Amino acid sequence: MSSTTITRGNSHETFYITPSITPVAVAANISAAQTFSVAGLQTTDIVLVQGYNGTQTAGIVIAEADCLTAGVLSIQFANVTTASATPSSGAYTVQITRLEGPAPSTAV
Repeated sequence: MSSTTITRGNSHETFYITPSITPVAVAANISAAQTFSVAGLQTTDIVLVQGYNGTQTAGIVIAEADCLTAGVLSIQFANVTTASATPSSGAYTVQITRLEGPAPSTAV
């Protein structure tokens, strides 16, 4: 924790990155996790993929994202169509939040 007297949350920093990724096809009506190398990403980071910086593939939804292994971004893509579809390749905006310590288990 900071030694200042200013009230802050437990978030040490929040920043945005735009890694360029190349997802592979996702079968119809399923979700599938895909992993991508992102230097500096930490397993304690809270990861939120804001989306693709361009025209996204119809029927593809970003369902979840995290970092389970240092330097590896995992994105769960869901395909809500009746045919195989490939998420768009290119720069995705990713929000990273780093906490000052362990996340509390309650909001108190």
